[in-house]
This record gives sequence, structure tokens and C-alpha cells, in this order.
Amino acid sequence: MSEAVTRAVTAPPGLLASLDPLLREWLPRQRWFAGKGRPVTGFTPVSATELLPAGSRLGLYHLLVRAHQPLVPAHGSPGLPGDCYQLLIGVREALPPRLAPALIGHATEGTLAGHTVYDALHDTRPAELLLEALRTRARIGGLRFERERNAGTGPDTDIPAGLVPRVVTAEQSNSSVVYGDAFILKLLRRIVPGINPDLELPLALARRGSPRVPAPAAWMVADLGGEPYVLGVLQPFVRDAADGWELALDRLAQGADFTDPARELGRATAEVHTALADALPTATLGHSQLEALVDGMVERLEDAVQAVPTLRPYAAGLHAAYEALGDLAAEGRTWTAQRIHGDLHLGQCLRSPSGHWWLIDFEGEPSRPLAERRMPQPAERDIAGMLRSFDYAAQSADPPAPDWARACRAAYCTGYAAVAGRDPRTDPVLLRAYETDKAVYEVVYEARHRPDWLPVPLSAIRRLAMPDGTDLM
Repeated sequence: MSEAVTRAVTAPPGLLASLDPLLREWLPRQRWFAGKGRPVTGFTPVSATELLPAGSRLGLYHLLVRAHQPLVPAHGSPGLPGDCYQLLIGVREALPPRLAPALIGHATEGTLAGHTVYDALHDTRPAELLLEALRTRARIGGLRFERERNAGTGPDTDIPAGLVPRVVTAEQSNSSVVYGDAFILKLLRRIVPGINPDLELPLALARRGSPRVPAPAAWMVADLGGEPYVLGVLQPFVRDAADGWELALDRLAQGADFTDPARELGRATAEVHTALADALPTATLGHSQLEALVDGMVERLEDAVQAVPTLRPYAAGLHAAYEALGDLAAEGRTWTAQRIHGDLHLGQCLRSPSGHWWLIDFEGEPSRPLAERRMPQPAERDIAGMLRSFDYAAQSADPPAPDWARACRAAYCTGYAAVAGRDPRTDPVLLRAYETDKAVYEVVYEARHRPDWLPVPLSAIRRLAMPDGTDLM
């Protein structure tokens, strides 16, 4: 077992003065930046650690910074002032052509004046340094690199030295690096204090022996103000696996059936839910808890109608979906809540050539508070997210394929019922409320980021706003 390598370091004074004008321009353009549409007015350093010794040809700094932006009036809006972001900053005199896409800017003032600044995660040497720190359980300044020790399932995971890194260039809400097709490091970008479910839940599942999640091999943490900040998680890389979203689109393009994979994905989801309910506490949601849940849904709908007036004609019908759930709660109906994935859709699933499904990315919806993401919730929320994903795939096809979506949704629920012992379709009011809440979120997202996609969730809004909107299949 490797001993931790400890190095106490800090970043030079004046570093943020060099970076401030560059980050104000670069940060809002990143896919993972939460505060789109509002200017960055300044930064506050949370921590700064020099990862390569001073005088090196390559400068390397790990930063946690708070990006300050004007307040927005809408309830629950993402990207409130003070969002903390994790940055890996590389510094060179000149940037080689291979790193041109990683350029942040050219510093003209402060400590780094005259140097080129870039996102170092795209560079081989910094990426190698992160893996070596994880492999050796290093301590560098306030950063801790931890390994999973024997949890009763066997020896520590072997992480070989010298694995060649490559950054994942696909658009993500975080950043990822693959090492030698053996491991993948997910580096969280928007950082909040506390236990992150993207580490907590896969660890709990792995320790229960679940075959549906790549088990965390190592992780990266900062201890600040007495609270842990989870910064990144290293997991085995699932080779030759197909992303569920891309696989569904490929089947649609071929006019091919997808019900068998959908049924097996339902089984996989139920296995994960069952394991999480065994590993972590559950709760019973009664009238007061359901009232708060419904109030949150209504509030999000009201905000969405203000943001996207196209929703206004459907508001009353959508509100009725929430009222129906509130009525059941008022009559004394209760539901079991447990830890769930929190943001389940086809893009969060991987399928092997043999047909085995894995679930990944347990962070939940990053825009929601961490405490909310860690609360027990009805499993129907995950199920509704997957049902929306099948509908999204079918509606994005040319021409749209609603029958394909109905068949996949039914098969998914059938597969889920075969493992869980209960069919989610037998609870249509709860399922409709969650699917409505998700569709409302999708309308706001598409209106802000991809207006051409707005007809996709609007097609679901029209169905869900009808009195028979509970007929989901």
C-alpha cells in the first residue's frame, strides 16, 4: 500500500489579479458554468494550491474560486452569486498548437503577466499528476487524494502508474479524463461543501456488491472551513460500452425496435433502487412532506410560465396534475422515499455489447441544493426522468416516433416491475406529477439554451396538461 505523499504549498500572491480579467471572459462560455446570461462581476478565492514547483517550465495551479454575479429574482434559479468553481490552471510562455482549444487568455498584469493561461486538464502532464496523486494517496496543501480501501469485497483497486490520459471533449456538466481506457476521472466543476452523492451513492452501491455501477477507485477532496468538498471521482472506465442516448438515437435512425434494451434498463434501475434502499435510510412521506413537494412543483411551474410565456395556455392543466397529487396526500395516502439517482435519463446509462446496463453520474441535478439532492425521494422521480428520456429521443427523430416511445416506456416499466415487485404504472398520479415537473424544467432549459429543441418538451406538455394525462403508456 502506497504511503501518502504530503506537500504543503500555497499559490503566489497576486495570482487572482492576473486571472480575473481572463476568467470573466472565459468562464461564462464553459458548458458547466451555471450562471449563464449574467455577467461575472468578480472573484473571491476559496483556495489556491501550486501543484508544480515554482520555476518549472509549466506552471500549474489548482483553484477554487467564487464567481460573483448579480442576483436574479426567480425562485430557485441556478447560479446564485458566490457559486464556487474548480479550475486547473496551466501557465506557459507560449501554448503549443495541440492545446489551442484549452486557451483561457494571455495575462497582462499581476504575477502571471506575459504568460499564457489555459485549462490544464487538456494537457498530458497535469492530467498525469492528478492520477499519480490519486494513486499514491497524496496530500498537497489542502488537497487530499483518497483511495478505496478494502471494504470487504477484496483488495484495494490496483491503479497502475503511467496510464496515458485523454480529455473527454463531449459537452458535459463537469469534465472527464480517461486514463489508458482503464479509468475515468470525473472532475466536478461547480463545487459545494458536504458529501457529494456522486461519490456517496456509487460507494454505497459498490460496497453492496452492485454490478450496476462502476465502483469508485479513488477520489479527490478539499477540507475547507471544517467541511469536505468533493472535487473528483476516479472509476473504472467501461470499455466498448454505448451511451444509452446515442444507442437509442441509432436504433431510431435505423427504424429498429428498442424494447428489449428498455426492458433490461428497467430491471437495472430497479436493482439500483433496491440496493440503495437496503444500504441507506428510507422515509415515509405523509401529508406535510407531500404538501411541500407539491408546493415546490407549483412554484417551479409559476416561474416557468413567467420565463417562457408559451407555457401559459397549459398552466391550468399542468397545475391540475399537481393538485391531484396533493388531493391524494390530503386523503392520507403516503409514499416511501429513498435515495435515488436524481437525474436519470438515457445519457446517464451505459450498455455493453452483451446487453449489460450500468448507471453513472449520481450527482443529481447540479442546479439544485446539495441538501435537496441528498434527501430521500420516491423512486418514481427517477422513473419519470427515464420516461421523459424515451419521449425526448422519439420526438427528436425525423419524423417523430411516438409509438416507439410508448413501446419503450411500457417495456421499461415492465422490466422495473419484474425486479421491484411493483409496477410504477399503478401509481399514475405520482408518476404524472413528476413527469410534468420534469417537462416544465425541460421547457425552460430549451428556451434558454436550445430554442430549436423547444417543440420536443412542448409536445409532452400538451399531453400532460390534458385531463387524461395520466395515460402515460
